[in-house]
Amino acid sequence: MKLGYVFKSFPHSTSSGREGLDALLAASAYCEDISVFFIKEGVTQLLGSQDPKGIYSRDYAPAFKLMELYDIENVYLCEASLNEMGLAGAELLIETEKLSKPEIAAKLHECDKLLTF
Repeated sequence: MKLGYVFKSFPHSTSSGREGLDALLAASAYCEDISVFFIKEGVTQLLGSQDPKGIYSRDYAPAFKLMELYDIENVYLCEASLNEMGLAGAELLIETEKLSKPEIAAKLHECDKLLTF
């Protein structure tokens, strides 16, 4: 079974990003075929310049680097979303494959189950 994890919300505005990351890392112990997608506002999950201390939130973003240790290699970022957010030149925490909206849609359709955060 191929799982897809879709991050589409701002970090720290809700707990969904942190919960999604926890679920993703836990699922990697049971499933080898996982793809991760960062679309819409979810592209901001990977910004290296986050400082959530001012809002008393845990800085979970660096934990996205654990995906490499967990052998999660299919990590995709919507290039259009990055451009729409004005973040085309932003420093990201991890390496991703930047795809167009149609390419993202095609990859999403390859997944048997999608979990959205």
